[in-house]
Amino acid sequence: MLSHPVPAKLSPDLLKALHGISSVRLFSKGTTLFQRGSEVTGFYVVETGKVHVLLLTGRGQNQLLEVVGPGAVLGLSESITGGEYRITAEAGDETTATYIPREEFLEFLRAHGESCMQVLRLLSQDLHRWYGEYRNATAHSGRPRHWPLDVPLRIT
Repeated sequence: MLSHPVPAKLSPDLLKALHGISSVRLFSKGTTLFQRGSEVTGFYVVETGKVHVLLLTGRGQNQLLEVVGPGAVLGLSESITGGEYRITAEAGDETTATYIPREEFLEFLRAHGESCMQVLRLLSQDLHRWYGEYRNATAHSGRPRHWPLDVPLRIT
C-alpha cells in the first residue's frame, strides 16, 4: 500500500454547524459503512477508530486503497453528485462516525454560501491529492514522466 498524503478534513466550525442534521453511528470491526454500487444516502466523518477504503479491482475483488482515521471524510463527493458510491468503506476497528444525510446536507449548502465554499475547497484538495497518487502510481522508473522537449513527437 502506498503512503498517502493526509486527506482534507472539514473544519471544526463546519462540523459544529452540521450538528443539527447529523447523527453519530457506531460500527463494529468489519462492518460496512457503505458499499460500492449502492445508492448514495450521505457521507461520514470518522470520529474514532479506523476505516478501510476498498476499491473493486478488475477481477471483482476488493483491494485496500487506504486506511483513514479520525477526521477523514468518506462519501462527500458522491453526496454532492448523487448516484452510487464508488468505493466501499469498512470499519477496520470499532469505529464511531458522524453521518450527514445527503438531502439535508445539500439544503444546508444552499442556505450557507461560506460553508459551500469550504466544501468546494475540500473537494478540490482531495482531487489534487488523488491526482498526485495517480501520477506516482503510473510513473515507472526508466520512463520519463513528461515528453522530453528535444525529442520530436511523431504522430502516425
